Order: sequence, then structure tokens, then C-alpha cells
Amino acid sequence: MFANDLIISEEPVLPRRRIPRPFNIIEPLAEDLNDANEVNASLPPIQSRIQRVLLTLRDALQTPFNSFGICRLYPRRPSFEPDRFISSSLLAKSCPTVVQESDSQAQVLPPPYPFSNMSVYRLLTWMNSGSHQKSEAKVQRLVKEVIQADDFDVNDLEGFSVRKSLRELDRAEGGEKFAFPDDWIESDVTISIPTKSKEEGLKAFTIPGFHYRRLVEVIRAAFSDIQAGAFHLMPFKRLWKDPLDDRQERIYDELYTSDAWLEAQDNLQKLPKEPGCSLERVIAGLMFFSDATHLANFGTAKAWPLYLYFGNLTKYVRSSPQSGACHLVGFLPSLPDSIKDVLSTLSRISKTGMASLQTHCRRELFHACWEILLDEEFLQAYRHGIVLKCPDGVLRRIFPRIFTYSADYPEKVLIATIKDMGSCACPRCLTPKSLFGCLGLLQDMKSRVTNLRVNATTKVIQAREFIYKCGNTVDGSKVEHALGEGSWVPTMNQFVNKLGSFGFDPFIMLVVDFMHECELGTWKALFTHLIRLLYALPGGNQLVATLDNRFRQVPTFGNGVIRKFANNTSEMKRLAARDFENILQCSIAVFEGLFPSEHDAAVQSLLFRFAQWHALAKLRLHSESTITFLEETFKQLSRKLRKFQRDTCAAFNTLELPKEKAARQRKLTQRSEPNTAPPESSQPKVKKFNLGTYKFHAMGDYVRTIRFFGTTDSFTTQMGELAHRALKAFYPLTNKLDTPAQLAKHERRRRVLRRVAEAGGMFSADSQSPADTPTSIFSGHHIADNQNTPVNIYAFVREHDGDPAVKNFIPKLKDHILFRLRKLDISFCDHTFTAEEHNTVIIPNHTIYSHQTMQVHYITYDLRREYDTVNPRAHADVMVLSGETMPSHPYWYARVLGIYHIETWLNEGARPVKRHLDVLWVRWLAPPHNYRSGLNQARLPKVAFVDESDSDAFGFLDPSQVIRGAHLIPAFASARGTSSLRYGTSLARFEGELDDWEEYYVGIFVDRDMFMRYTPFGVGH
Repeated sequence: MFANDLIISEEPVLPRRRIPRPFNIIEPLAEDLNDANEVNASLPPIQSRIQRVLLTLRDALQTPFNSFGICRLYPRRPSFEPDRFISSSLLAKSCPTVVQESDSQAQVLPPPYPFSNMSVYRLLTWMNSGSHQKSEAKVQRLVKEVIQADDFDVNDLEGFSVRKSLRELDRAEGGEKFAFPDDWIESDVTISIPTKSKEEGLKAFTIPGFHYRRLVEVIRAAFSDIQAGAFHLMPFKRLWKDPLDDRQERIYDELYTSDAWLEAQDNLQKLPKEPGCSLERVIAGLMFFSDATHLANFGTAKAWPLYLYFGNLTKYVRSSPQSGACHLVGFLPSLPDSIKDVLSTLSRISKTGMASLQTHCRRELFHACWEILLDEEFLQAYRHGIVLKCPDGVLRRIFPRIFTYSADYPEKVLIATIKDMGSCACPRCLTPKSLFGCLGLLQDMKSRVTNLRVNATTKVIQAREFIYKCGNTVDGSKVEHALGEGSWVPTMNQFVNKLGSFGFDPFIMLVVDFMHECELGTWKALFTHLIRLLYALPGGNQLVATLDNRFRQVPTFGNGVIRKFANNTSEMKRLAARDFENILQCSIAVFEGLFPSEHDAAVQSLLFRFAQWHALAKLRLHSESTITFLEETFKQLSRKLRKFQRDTCAAFNTLELPKEKAARQRKLTQRSEPNTAPPESSQPKVKKFNLGTYKFHAMGDYVRTIRFFGTTDSFTTQMGELAHRALKAFYPLTNKLDTPAQLAKHERRRRVLRRVAEAGGMFSADSQSPADTPTSIFSGHHIADNQNTPVNIYAFVREHDGDPAVKNFIPKLKDHILFRLRKLDISFCDHTFTAEEHNTVIIPNHTIYSHQTMQVHYITYDLRREYDTVNPRAHADVMVLSGETMPSHPYWYARVLGIYHIETWLNEGARPVKRHLDVLWVRWLAPPHNYRSGLNQARLPKVAFVDESDSDAFGFLDPSQVIRGAHLIPAFASARGTSSLRYGTSLARFEGELDDWEEYYVGIFVDRDMFMRYTPFGVGH
């Protein structure tokens, strides 16, 4: 496919000539020259003497749809494709291949470099693997990768010294430190402190110890790294064809499939080419993360790391802390306490003025660091690109482009140079904070689009003149008037100052922060106020105790997906984002019935819509349909939140929680003078539910952000939090002096060893994107085939005689075997065979073999391979497709009582063939009558055990029919009882239980994939 763009150059019209000149005397234009050997050659400008029509051809490429209905649409045919999704014959061949190219990196030799032998190399590599704890995995790795290695020799360790070996790692053979171009640099940062006096002028204050790596050199190193072989250099759109109606829609997942990258690539192609260069122009997508973190549980040690990820790499690799995709490029310095000594010497400055000036200096320091990072070399690369050899041996001109900067709100306001929670608190738009309470209304949604932030450089310059030349205070009226509306601060934004001339918008890059703004923000705020409401009710203490007790009884699910709620959940002690996520996913059943009936239904609907929005907002793969669904869910949720605030919250007088009161009193005590009582009363303060916060306001930006940058997991701050683990592992290995320098040294050691491993072919990168996985994905179940636990079925039935669960155990087992071995139609699944037919089933020695666990393999909605582990003693619930012709609910649910395999055959006259059958013994659950559930009703599906009198209460199930494990949460409001099974111990119950929960809720929000199975939008389903 081709798209032709006609561009007519505006040249002066030349006088007509009766006889045209020969073509060979017409001077060519610079862009017509094609000399790849002189990439940096500069040619004098040449004036064209004729009017020219420039024909630009865009060679688009659409790949065939794969077995999942996925295809790619490239606006420009790529010349390199890392996933082997495209045949090499379809790739563009427009770039010259490089035969030999000198590497700008320091020479790295294969192992054992830089040590004397492989034994020392392996030992030091294990030591610098990024952990200081002697865990089981760590010791196992020591044994497997070091001691048992073929090239390990204990004699090589004669005279071994760790300190000497580390010095060898840090320095070359000659004793000099061997340097990489992307090594760490230490610099001082100087800021100017205004003195409020024209006579005194400015005071220069220097902050030492800014450790950073040059961004351009990090880009060079990344493209010479082995992981560059997995880089996507040309953006594309991913399309999905619905197998049911052949409807096509776009898919949003990676940054390199987003509108942001497609738009940036299109703008790049429109730029004039570099003189004498015909190399392909591609983008290095930069994604920054920064977040201050404590390095130890005790003490004040902290660091403020700046991380860089390349959006060219799939997010599934970037999200792994061990992948090497995270590039630590700097440690941002904090303002030292010694600045107070300088500020205290200033004349005519109040305590409030000193605090404002200290905040101003903190902003100045942050942007002074970025002024150093965005150096001339980076700006030159941003404008003209840098020529690098790519993994396919081809020279390309690489243009760095900053797409996202992920940070929590306090850092967002630093980057955007606005006031923290000012009158216009959003770093992306100018919506007044007074309108934040209109969440989801038309006025609110319009304001986000029409009042986008644009840089206010002129206002800032004027305000800085008042401060630095006229002696006005940083928070004075003249400065505030000069800055105008918008909550701007008098700090020069270096992103605007350095990159604004290239059309860069620093406010768009400040993407939503799902972890801090939702799980630790809006949901935490809502959950906290629900606890306040419970305390405000009659018998509030008992209600909160009931809530905590219910949470403790919620069953776990998966491998750490839902963990045990061990402590009092209402106290929220030391909870991480994943803990609040678990609380949300289980809260509907837990809160049911705790509020008065007139408010209980509203709370249940609110919790459902919040969980639904949460599940959609964190999807790893979106389509046009799911984005529309997310947009509609946000409107529903915002209505529920406003109604909750207006009706439910207004009906109760809510006070601060005990932990909130204690925290407030601690702060008052710290602020008060010694030996004086706190100035305020010790009574709890009134607390209202507040929708007018930035974090609630940010919920309305998710749809637009996902459409432009891709899904939220691509730029979530959780990646940065995971990267902190390496620093926290390095910290105990330091001498605790000059922490940034020590951490930088350890990071460098790990980076050197990684490059040595690459040079020796001992490191590989997984480049496959999940959406492009091959069609031969393993899906099914796995049960071990050992015979360690034989069970004689007749002895088993005699041992448990009287237990309703084993009633007709053997006949039902033989019915199941006959059904499967005869390969009967699904209509025979409930068929009861005759005694003669039962006699044809041969089970050697009447023995079946029991197993403790089963793995259920499945393909997720985003085309990932995953599995659930089914264990009759813990995670025993499973889901299968409904066998009904017109089902009211798409799934059936069962509790697995036993996992078996059987060696059997049928004696029906022909030569018998021995068959191996895997079998599940289950107890079935069914939905109650006259209960409406689903997304439209905002209610979870509900099930209950089938009555023991029903012949189908217990039975056998083919494991291949199991779709996934299910998370069934007790319907606590229904209490426990014996309506489905008589009182007493039974194989149908967990050990120690004498009765059952009367009803269960199906946890459809337990993970992303589970939620998508209750919608029609799952691509991989």
C-alpha cells in the first residue's frame, strides 16, 4: 500500500526560457544526495533553480492475521523486526549493511575477564548478583552456577582475596580504572538563593555529589547491548479480528504500538534529512522513572534514583527486575540540612518565608540537575540523531524522544513546576481544584481537553526578575500576580527550556500513576472512609471487628494473587499497594450486610463499580471495545461516588480513625515547644469524604492516556518500585558513607559483569512479544503419573461408609469412565449406565492413584501462558464451561475433593486397549434461584453447594474441561449452615469443618484474566 504526499517547494519563479538547459547542468538539492559513507559531512546550501515536486512514498505493510486474529499494520515497512513475526522477504532493504564498525564502548573480553580464572569470575558474579541474603535460591544458585560448573577448580582459589578481586573488577590490568563512555560522573550543582536585598545580590549555594550518567552514552550502550536485538525500531498498529463476526478493531498494549510513537515517527520523517545522509531514521523511546526511597528499615539513609527504560523493548521484559532493562542513570541529590544555616543568615525573613524559600530551592535544585542531564550532546542528538550500528549490523540514525515520566504526585509537581496542591493542582490541565468534585460530569471532561497546560515561560521569567533583581519574596504578591493563574512557581522548567523549541510538551509526559493515585490513593481514601462510617454506626467497634474477622476468613488464591489477611485489615498497618488491591478485590462480600439496608445496596454497587474500573484500568491489553467500556465504567463510577458523598456520607457524623488521631497528635507534639502541651484538643476531629483531590481527578485521564501511550502497566511506577530492590540489596554492602557513590560503584560492577557475560555468550534476552506468540501454545492440564498413593476403591468406600460424599462413588466413577472411553456426546454426560455396562470397565486391582495437586494451563486474554494450581486441601475450586444450551451464567463451579489417575480399559469383545485417564472427584455448586448478577446489575455471581439429596451433588469431571481455578469468597451475610450437607465431618469439607458456608460469591475481580472471562472482550479467550 502506498500513500503519496505531494510537497511543492516555494521557490522563486524563474523567467521562461525557450530552450531548456541540459539536465546535467541543473544543480542537485542536498536531500537528493546519497552518500552514506560521509554521514556527518556538511554541504553548503544549494539554491534550487527550478520548481520541484517531491514525491514521498510510504510503503505500508500489513501482516496476515495469526491464529488469534492478530496482525500488524506498519505505516512504513520496517527493515528490522525482532519478534520474527514478519518474513525476512517482506522487510525493507533500504539501509546499507555494515561490515565492520568500531565500537565506542570500552573493550570487554569474554570471561574470565577481568579475573585470572573462571573460578574467581563465577564466584564474583554470584556475589554481585544483587542480593545480600543467603536465601535457598541464592545458595542453590551458588551450587549450580559456581561449585558444579565444569570450569570451576577449587585450586584456583589459593590465595583468593575478595577485596583484591573487586579491585581487579574496578580497574584494568595496568592499575588504571578502565572506563566506559556511559560510566558514572560526579558533579556539583549550584543554585542561586535570593536574598531580598539588591545590595547583597544572590548567594550561590553548592550541593556536592550529583552522580549521573550521560544520557547519550547510555543510549549508545543500550543499542550495543544484547537486548537491543529485541528493540522495536519501527512503530505499528496492532489489529484484532473478532473470530465471531470478523469485526476488526485496534489493540493498545505497548508504547511502540501507541499513537504517541506513531505520531513521533511521522514527525521525524517530515524533518529535513541530514546533509549527505540516507540512513533510516528511527526513535529511541525514553521512559523515565524517579522516586525517593528509604534504603533501610531503620535510620535516615535514602536515595533518589532516576531510572531510564527504553520503550523499544516489550513491557513484559521491562517489568522484570532481573531482565537488565532498567538503566540507573542518576541519583538526584536532596537539599541538605545545611541550607538552613544559609537561610537563617538572611535578613528580614520570617519562619513562613524561610519555608517558602526552602521549597523554592528544592525546585531549583531538581531542575538544575536536569539542566546537567539535558546537556548539549543530548540536544544535538535530539535534533540531528546519532548514527549507531543496530543488532542486525545496519547503521541507522537514532533520535532520542522522551515519551513518559512516571512519578508520584510530589515529584510530578516538581517536574511540571507547579505548586503542590495549588488552586490548579493537576500537572496536565488547568482545571481548578474547585471543579474536582464534579468528577465525570460534562463540565469536568471538557475542561480536561480545552484547558491543557502550556508552558508559561514568559510569566516565569518576569517573576524571577522580581525575585532575583528586585528583591521580592518567592511567595510575595508581585510574584503571584506575575505568575497569574495556573499554580505556576518561579522556577525555570528545564524540559521547556531545553526541549521546548523541538515541540516537546513536558506536561503530556506526566502520565497517570496507577499504583500511587489509585491503589494507594483513591481506593485507600474510599476504604478508609468506609471504616469511618462503620465506626459512626451504633455498635461501630463490633462492626469493625466483624469486618476484620471476615477478611481473615477470605481464602487465598493463586501464587500470591490473594494473600492471607492475617492482621486487622481495618488498622491498615504497613500495607503495600498489592495489599490494598487484595482488599478491593475481596471487599464486596466482606462489607455486605454491615451497613443499614438503605445504604448497604449503595455501598455494594459502589464497590462493584470501583473494582470494575480498577480491573479495566490495569488491563495489559486494551481494544477499542474495552477502552469504550472503561470510559462508560468511569461515568458510572463517578455517579456512584458523587451519590455516595451526597447521600451515604452525609447521613453520618464521621470522625478520624484511631490511627489518624494518634498520627495527628504525634505531629502536634513534634511541632510544639518542649514542656508544653499540644495546642489542640485530644478529641477526634470530624472527617469528611473528599472527592476534590487530584487523585480522584486523575481517574478521568486514563482513557486519553491509554489511547495515546498504551496500557498503564507499560509506565506504572511499580516498575520503579521493583528497581529499588537492587539498591536496597546493594546498600548493606556499602560502607554507609557517601551512599550515592557507593551505590553507583555496585551498579557499575554488576553492569561490567553483565557485559562480560554477553561477550562470552553467557547471557540471552527473551524478545518475544506475547501478542505475537506462536500458535503452538500448550494449553490443558498436568497431573503427575506416579503411583505413590494407590487407593483401593472398595476399601475407600467401606472406610467412609455413611459419608454422603462417597454415595454411589464406584458406579459414578464407572459411568464417567464409560462416557469418556466411548467418546459419547455431551448429552450423555448425566447418563446412568447399566450394571452390565459397568462390568465392562476393568480397573486393575480395583486401584486408582491419588495426587495432591493439578496444574491447569490456560492462555490469558493478553496471550500469555499461565497456570493455576488446584489443591483439594487449599485451592480446591474450579470453573468449567456451562453445559446448558441457553445458560443464564457462562460457567459451572465445582470443589475438587480428589485428584486421581486410572489405568483402565473396556472389555467389550474387541481387543482391549489400556487407557490412562485423569479424573477429578468434585462437589458441584449451582447459582441460587431468583438472584440476578452480572455487570449490568453490578453484583457478583453467587453460588451454593448442590443439596446432598440431588444425585448430581457429587460426581467426576474430566480435568481437560477445567478452564481455571476459581476464587469463591464466602457470602458472609448468609452465614454458615447445613442446608446442603448434614452436620458433621465429611470428605466434602475441609479438615476440621462441620458445616458449610450457605453461599459463595465468585471473585471475578481476582485478577485481570478472570475479569475478562466475564466480558466478551478477551482477545486470547
